[in-house]
Amino acid sequence: MHLHDDVSISKIHKTMGSFVGKIRQTPPLKSAVKKEEREREIYYLEILEIKDKDVLFKVGCQAGTYIRTLCIAIGRELGTRAHMQQLIRTKAGAFTEKDWVNLFELKDAYEFYLQGNEKEIRKVILPIERAVEHLPKIWIMDNSVDALCHGIDLNIPGICKLNKFEKDELVAVMTLKDELVAIGKAVLNSDDVLKEEKGKVVNVHKVYMKAEVYPHVKRNI
Repeated sequence: MHLHDDVSISKIHKTMGSFVGKIRQTPPLKSAVKKEEREREIYYLEILEIKDKDVLFKVGCQAGTYIRTLCIAIGRELGTRAHMQQLIRTKAGAFTEKDWVNLFELKDAYEFYLQGNEKEIRKVILPIERAVEHLPKIWIMDNSVDALCHGIDLNIPGICKLNKFEKDELVAVMTLKDELVAIGKAVLNSDDVLKEEKGKVVNVHKVYMKAEVYPHVKRNI
């Protein structure tokens, strides 16, 4: 972040620290989403170095947070102007900078694939389950899978086992073979799920498995 005026180091630390937690942001004009104010969370904000008017910092934030907008807001709070000088994404979900692949590596892997060698392309194109490794999981019975694939939310009777999670937390719904079926927001916490015999557990947001991969179970209504 580049500041447009000189600001004391102590004031920079104090002001940036105040942005940890829930903040309100309006997406910038050039973004593809609707321009309306929304809440996002800053999990941590660590200043790494301050040199003249440049502030190097590391931030952990909720998906959909605009760092460019954050820098502008920090500058405004400091009583000056500020803009984002440079941005490097070091983590997204389960992935870190160690997992990144550049376009040259991708192109080479594809060329090897065309020649019949799948080894390199399997390193860069990963199973969808890799993307939800960081999420708490709920495993469901085979006869419950197809219902979710057709848009039904997850209820307690279809569950076999689960990780610990809180209400409103994002969870991954898996088959007993560890295949990703869907992700959604928990309606109950895991302790309550274990106590109850029926009721909704997950509001499904996105289904990843195709319908009819698992046998469809006919039900009388």
